[in-house]
Amino acid sequence: MATRTPRTDGNTTRLHILETAGRLFAEQGFAESTSKEICTRAGTNMAAINYHFGGRDGLYEAVLVEAHKQLVSLDELMALSLESTDPRQKLRAFLTHMVEMSAQPKAPWGFRVVLREALSPSPAMPALIQRAVLPKAKLLRGIVGEIMGLPDDHPSVQRSLLLTVLPCLVMTVAPKDLSSKVLPALKDTKALADEVVRYVLAGLDAVAKAAEPPAVPKAGKRR
Repeated sequence: MATRTPRTDGNTTRLHILETAGRLFAEQGFAESTSKEICTRAGTNMAAINYHFGGRDGLYEAVLVEAHKQLVSLDELMALSLESTDPRQKLRAFLTHMVEMSAQPKAPWGFRVVLREALSPSPAMPALIQRAVLPKAKLLRGIVGEIMGLPDDHPSVQRSLLLTVLPCLVMTVAPKDLSSKVLPALKDTKALADEVVRYVLAGLDAVAKAAEPPAVPKAGKRR
């Protein structure tokens, strides 16, 4: 009886292509990265990309979702939110996580992919928003709204969420020389995280105090 050749683990192949393409997209961007170069680097053929991702566009969409996960995954967010029942402590856990991520010596390739996409959106941006951004934003909006005592869809909550997350993202993509040559105090990650939390919470309290309460529908006139 002929010996059967072991089948390649399909998931391993998929992850290898995803990782290879992610690094290439981080280096060159979506427009400059060809399917041929991805296949060459991954040691595979176009048929494998088509099988696992439906083509180059589907591969890039999957890379974007994975890239956003490298910033913080939904599972990580949910785990952080379960560490305490106090919404302030939940936000502290999230912000501390983001500050610690920004202090890594070398950022994962996903950070550069997300930055490139933000600066030059591709047709895959709607899919990224739907599959990765919205679920995380909904969870964080709930935490911020609870701190502010406002509904999670209140305009002030939405604006406050942006102002809460944006500094963390900026720190993540900032040049690593910033902490060594320009602002050496940034090397103290614990102090930085504590002050980011203090800064954000004070801002949320101030905005909540100034925010108009949600409108209450007027009762209709009785006839």
